[in-house]
Amino acid sequence: MRPRVGQMLASTVDTTTVIVVRCPDDEVDITCGGAAMIEGTAPGAVTGTPDPDRMDGSLLGKRYADEDLGLELLCTKQGEGTLAVDGVPLPVKSAKPLPASD
Repeated sequence: MRPRVGQMLASTVDTTTVIVVRCPDDEVDITCGGAAMIEGTAPGAVTGTPDPDRMDGSLLGKRYADEDLGLELLCTKQGEGTLAVDGVPLPVKSAKPLPASD
């Protein structure tokens, strides 16, 4: 899949939905719970089979990013599946420290 900025993606194995905030120009395989994510809002019913090793969960409002690849996703609906790109789990993006106010 070639993601686009602003694109909504939904999991096929749980309730997770994300918005693409930043993306590379290359094709990448974005998965949740070990199954490929689909474009659009969450489907009415779970249609995929989750990978039990990829069920660590996703958190509402957190950004998941791969800085080397240039991919960033914002979780808009949490679920039980682990977000991954090209088979590698995406870590939660850490907040930038604020400057000292001395």
